[in-house]
Amino acid sequence: MAAIHHRSLRAVLGLITLSSLLAMGSTLGVSADGSNALASVLPYRDASLSVDERIDDLLQRMTLEDKAGQMFHSQLNMGPNGTLDPGLPSTGRNSTEYMLGTQMLTHFNLVGEILDARQTAQFVNRVQQHILDTTPLGIPLTLSTDPRHAFTENIGTGFRAGRFSQWPETLGLAALRDAKLVRRFAEVARAEYRAVGIRAALHPQVDLTTEPRWARIGGTFGEDAELTAEMLSAYILGLQGETFGPDSITTVTKHFPGGGPMENGEDSHFAYGKNQTYPGKNLEYHLIPFKAAIAVGARQMMPYYSRPIGTKYDPVGFGFNKGIVTGLLREELGFEGIVVTDWGLITDAQILGQDMPRAAMVLEAGCDQFGGETRPELLVQLVKEGTVAEARLDVSVRRLLREKFLLGLFDNPFVDAEAADQIVGRQEYVDEGAAAQRRAYTLLTNQNDILPLQNTDIASKKFYIEGFNATYLERRNLTVVPTPQEADYALLRLSAPFEPRPGGFESRYHAGSLAYSATEQERQAAIYAACPTIVDMAMDRPAAVPEVAERAAALLANFGSGPDAFLDIVLGLAAPEGKLPFDMPRSMEAVEASKEDVPFDTVDPVFRFGHGLRYKVDEA
Repeated sequence: MAAIHHRSLRAVLGLITLSSLLAMGSTLGVSADGSNALASVLPYRDASLSVDERIDDLLQRMTLEDKAGQMFHSQLNMGPNGTLDPGLPSTGRNSTEYMLGTQMLTHFNLVGEILDARQTAQFVNRVQQHILDTTPLGIPLTLSTDPRHAFTENIGTGFRAGRFSQWPETLGLAALRDAKLVRRFAEVARAEYRAVGIRAALHPQVDLTTEPRWARIGGTFGEDAELTAEMLSAYILGLQGETFGPDSITTVTKHFPGGGPMENGEDSHFAYGKNQTYPGKNLEYHLIPFKAAIAVGARQMMPYYSRPIGTKYDPVGFGFNKGIVTGLLREELGFEGIVVTDWGLITDAQILGQDMPRAAMVLEAGCDQFGGETRPELLVQLVKEGTVAEARLDVSVRRLLREKFLLGLFDNPFVDAEAADQIVGRQEYVDEGAAAQRRAYTLLTNQNDILPLQNTDIASKKFYIEGFNATYLERRNLTVVPTPQEADYALLRLSAPFEPRPGGFESRYHAGSLAYSATEQERQAAIYAACPTIVDMAMDRPAAVPEVAERAAALLANFGSGPDAFLDIVLGLAAPEGKLPFDMPRSMEAVEASKEDVPFDTVDPVFRFGHGLRYKVDEA
């Protein structure tokens, strides 16, 4: 009866939308939000029914096209002044209206920096209203995001904090060894995300950094599996809450079964980095964080691009690998949630070539959703041709709809734009993030206790600086000079060594050697010889820099901290509390001789996991 009713709604009512049904609420004598009015017509809108009942009702109303649309998770851009994005045909970017109304997509990763929380919230409301006004079923938008709260930016893996509070990277949270702080960070992130309508986090990233050359280490909790398990558990609980529901942010734990042991440290985003290798037969170590995530209630998982080498599993990319997704993740580890692929698994091939077979392989593997894709027509054709059963789509669509219902999106998809302006970037959150940036600093060397420069007549000193703007010192009435020879101290903010790669996206990945070139070492040595030098190294991965540790007057590691945080540490206005979340190798020869899947196995590291010096600062 309900199925007939649904088809008749489309055929007979035509342009009558959920939005107009909502407007009928007062006529029908029901609540102001119209939920009971809708329930009288569409039972899946009735919050008094169980989630299973609502899913059953909605699923049998959905066309094949509706179902296919749910299984794609693409990017959502904001148009000019908060309007719907008109698209960019020259790059193949579809308009928002097309993706919502024709492709029936409802899962999106919000693209771009958020500088105006009110405008972003208004945009999200506008999209949700558009769905109600123009689509027959009004399935609400689920908006996701890559990490946004760190000081640093890598557009390949996250966004600048923008209006959000700024915290250290997860490596910095791991350096503090403070699960309560991690949970507090996640609770703040949850509040700021929800305020603008973001309901899904494409994180945490829980890969173990057993291969120090890998370019994705900056988003992890480091090298130790047990520490990672402890930190990620607090992280997931902070975002999702003790009970998953309307106040939660759903999390995507990645990259199953652990993306850390990449062959030669190369990344599988690129053709030269497809192998994830296990020369130490240590796959089980990399599963420890994922077991912890499942135990604490992780909702979604994302496999990586790479293929396993040296295991019992077929050497097939994880998103296509049934042994990994269905056999290991679902059957052995007992994960019952959503599996979303990493971005772009099928659309880098020709539509009449390998696209459709590859899409079928992803479904056969046990994945529920295609990340970064807008190709639902492929699934429709697979079903119509008999390659894939519609019942297989139903399995995944049920999981995806359940998440929307539990998040309360069907009952209220809108946010308070005025409240968003007050919540996002709230001073309390900003202050907590700033304090965490300072605490996460890790003091590796401090020759002759040069730090802090607290008991020095600092106003009379001259500073040579690199890596940040002179205005940071000038605001503190400190003098900056153009050469080290004129300076009393040098302050260098350096990036950990890497070898630049070509291209746009690829160039954002810091890969290759962990050592500075001979030319750069010589340049730095001249500064160290000219005056006492304090080095602040941004460690998005371990660095093989024994010469810096030996020659600099002090060496600090930061994991996402700004110049003001650095100066506060140097001047004794804050104290470093961090401990290294990984070993720092002595040489590239030691790295190359180590096994990619084995932790802490480089010979004679300069600093070991857990190293971190302390000093006291005057409370005045």
